[in-house]
Amino acid sequence: MGCGGKGDPGALVRLAADGGGRVLLDAGRRLGGRGAWLHPDPACLARAVRRRALPRALRREGLAVDERELGRALTGIGRRD
Repeated sequence: MGCGGKGDPGALVRLAADGGGRVLLDAGRRLGGRGAWLHPDPACLARAVRRRALPRALRREGLAVDERELGRALTGIGRRD
């Protein structure tokens, strides 16, 4: 969705909208509703935000996209503290 490239489904992350109109990282791939897939790369996320691809992909206008929060979540995938 962000960079337009294809990837192995296991290498992509899922984003979904919650009931309050926010976009969340669905790390467990279990949130209901339509999801959007992208590479776990902040640059891919930034491109998706810049292109306004998230509301279109999730088919929900007026979504609150916190790029900073989502970017932190993306960089934290697979990291152990």
